[in-house]
Amino acid sequence: MNLFYRFSAMYPVIRPLAILLVLLWSSAATAASDRVALVIGMGAYRSIDPLENTLNDSADMAETLSNIGFDVTLAQDATSEQLYQLLDDFAFQSETADLALIYYAGHGIEVQGENFLIPIDAKVTSNRDVQRQSVSLKQLLGAVERARKMRIVILDSCRDNPLGDLIQLDQSGNIQRSGQQSRGSGGLAAADPDRGTLVAFAAKDGQVALDGSGSNSPYARALMEKMVEPGLEISLMFRQVRDRVLEQTGNLQEPHTYGSLTGVPFYLAGPDEGENQIASSDAVDAWAAIKPDQEEQLLALADLGDTRSMLGLAYMRLNPNEGRFDPAEAVKFLERAAKSGSPEAQFELAKLYERGTGVPRDEKRALELYRLAAEQDFADAINDLGFLHYQGGLGLPADPQRALSYFERAADLRHPQAQFNFAALIDDGLIASKGPEDAAKYLYAALRSGSSDVLNLLSERPNMFTPETRRALQRELKSYDFYTGAIDGDFGPGTQRSIRLAYGLSE
Repeated sequence: MNLFYRFSAMYPVIRPLAILLVLLWSSAATAASDRVALVIGMGAYRSIDPLENTLNDSADMAETLSNIGFDVTLAQDATSEQLYQLLDDFAFQSETADLALIYYAGHGIEVQGENFLIPIDAKVTSNRDVQRQSVSLKQLLGAVERARKMRIVILDSCRDNPLGDLIQLDQSGNIQRSGQQSRGSGGLAAADPDRGTLVAFAAKDGQVALDGSGSNSPYARALMEKMVEPGLEISLMFRQVRDRVLEQTGNLQEPHTYGSLTGVPFYLAGPDEGENQIASSDAVDAWAAIKPDQEEQLLALADLGDTRSMLGLAYMRLNPNEGRFDPAEAVKFLERAAKSGSPEAQFELAKLYERGTGVPRDEKRALELYRLAAEQDFADAINDLGFLHYQGGLGLPADPQRALSYFERAADLRHPQAQFNFAALIDDGLIASKGPEDAAKYLYAALRSGSSDVLNLLSERPNMFTPETRRALQRELKSYDFYTGAIDGDFGPGTQRSIRLAYGLSE
């Protein structure tokens, strides 16, 4: 029987013969490319009005992103078939990147509440044509969803009505002519991406973006100006892009962002000159580097209800090495964000109540907050609840069977350490419904998600797993063309090479 130990935010599984300290992101190993971008520009439409600036915007955006360190794929005037293939390829590439970004410039349309991006060869006469011949925003989100830390989709689309000024869709989904333009053919629907993903629209849902009178659209120009500024935190960058576009268009166009990024700050262009690169995934350390002027901007955004700003401000005040250390003030920011529904704030606040940091220790309140975060599929909270149920913490009776369901749920939500630990539980025969093939799939997923300690353990101590699981992992690696050797359970040079490739390391 495996025993579990709860240690800070990282939880080891103790195997019969070895202690596995799975401390995420601690290795010095780096992936082949930590930031990838797919830039798409559609201009030469064959059956609907062409666009003037989209090819300029996409080419200039690709160059801008490349100059700040992205591995960029540029696609212009792609057909529907080409676009589908591009997204498939990019989805696989994104799995081993910290940040995956898609920028689309071209025609976009809302059909029955869903957003579609139109390739150049689309011939649309009904909403069914749009749905069949176009790529949906959901498909773009699917192409970035497995990036390790951050996912961004930018739509510089809906610059005009691609079906003509006097064309709209009736309730049956057919195009009809009328004297007035409808919202359904002149704007995009609001987006609701998963947590950790940001969707940015050139114009707020229901509004039309401008193509611009210069060589770039107002939105593309503002983006390229701001994203190259070193030391500008990404959420503040998009806010400044919004302000710039409003200024340049006389308040005719208001960009908008949907979704939420993780609580760790990120800088598209890296830090300011003379500052160290912020590589820590620990939010408390990373937010400490925020400059005073940006802290003022965060305070202003927090006053407007932005929960990520509240989180950042709380993390600053939880760093004991900073002059801003003030746990009680951090609790106030977290309480506001938690009340607004932020699962990350609920999780962080639960830890403070459990430890008695900044507030009196309150196990009941801590458990309540863990559960609230878990109800929103926050994997860290689900993983914690698994250990609490296993050990009987925070007043809960020990219930190992219920704990296993939490561990599985966290693993299925792509929590890297939970994936590894659940594979170990399967390998130990504790999950009756699963076997070696399932354990191998979880181990492969943990590799792809970027757990460097999983990489190290599989490289240095593979014999902690049974021969059956090792052979199953070789088969899994072979199915993705990472491995070509014998299925023998022997993790020799060939298997070790395939493990590194699956993780994302270049040869």
